[in-house]
Order: sequence, then C-alpha cells, then structure tokens
Amino acid sequence: MRWLNVTNPVSDAEAQQDVRAEEGARGRRRTSLLLAVAGIAYAVDLGSKLAVVAKLEGHAPVKVIGGWLELSAIRNPGAAFGIGGATTILFTVIAVAIALVIIRMARRLYSGPWAIALGLLLGGALGNLTDRLFRSPGGLRGAVVDFIAVRDFSVMNLADWAISCGGALMVVLAFLGRGLDGTRNVKEQPGGGAE
Repeated sequence: MRWLNVTNPVSDAEAQQDVRAEEGARGRRRTSLLLAVAGIAYAVDLGSKLAVVAKLEGHAPVKVIGGWLELSAIRNPGAAFGIGGATTILFTVIAVAIALVIIRMARRLYSGPWAIALGLLLGGALGNLTDRLFRSPGGLRGAVVDFIAVRDFSVMNLADWAISCGGALMVVLAFLGRGLDGTRNVKEQPGGGAE
C-alpha cells in the first residue's frame, strides 16, 4: 500500500510549470507596489501630522489660498465632518478590518492600478489607525489630527485624502471592469458576442 503515496516527479514538475505559465500570463503579483504606495502614503501622513502638531497646534490658522484653504490643527475623535465622535473604537475596528481585508486580497493582486488604489486605502487607514492607537486619550480612542480646512467643507488630513483617492480609483476600476488579477471583465452581448 505504500506505493500509493509515491508522487510522480514528472507530473509535479509539469504542475509547477503550469502554475508558472499561468502566473506569467497574468503578469507579476503587484504586492510590492501595494506595499510601496501604502508605505509612502503612511509616511507622508505621519510626517505631516508630526509637523502640524509641532508647528500649528495652539496657533492661529495659516491661510494658504485666501479664505478657501487653511491649515488649522484640530483633534477629531470621529470620522469625516466630525461624525461619530462617541464611536471612536468602532472606527478603530473598521480600520483594522480594512487593513486585514487588503492584506488578504494582496494574494490575488496582479493589477498595477488596483495595487495603487489598495495601497492608498491601506496607507490612509494605517495613518488614522496610528492616531487612534497612540494619540490622546489613547487605547483605541485617540483623536485623529486633522489640519487641511477647505471652506464650507471639512477639515481633513492626508490619510483622508489617500483613502478618498484610493476609493475613487477603486470605483473607476470597477466601472471599467478591471479585476484584481489584471484581467478585464468582458460582458456578453445578447447575440453571443463580447462587448
């Protein structure tokens, strides 16, 4: 019965060759691009917040474009527009969940544009998560540092911009039918042809 457990080295080699051929047809995984974009978004966000806390907190707003755009440091325990200030822990859990989902999706990622979109989303989520974990009062309830004030809109930070741009790019890619694997989803026409 022991001979049943013996593997065929020829078929194993062929199977590995088939896997390599399939990966070659799709291109390279884009995990490194995702991580690079996430790292850059995270570093820029974190650096900007450190500078804002050191230079702007407790000072008058700095007008950048007349009354349209100002730099003004605030601490936001909620989400965009200050919504949900009492549910900071919920936003922390959501940020962790987003990061875990993106990391799981990275295994199937062969599309450069999707890697950029998910990298922006991951970097932004980690930037705001860092504030929630380590800024006062700490322990999953920290307030996010926001400082980009757009008149009649909201006060945001660069993590928020990364999340927004990543989300917008995801919508465009989904609308265009671009898959995570780098393929384009083709819709069938009623007559049997492809669109």
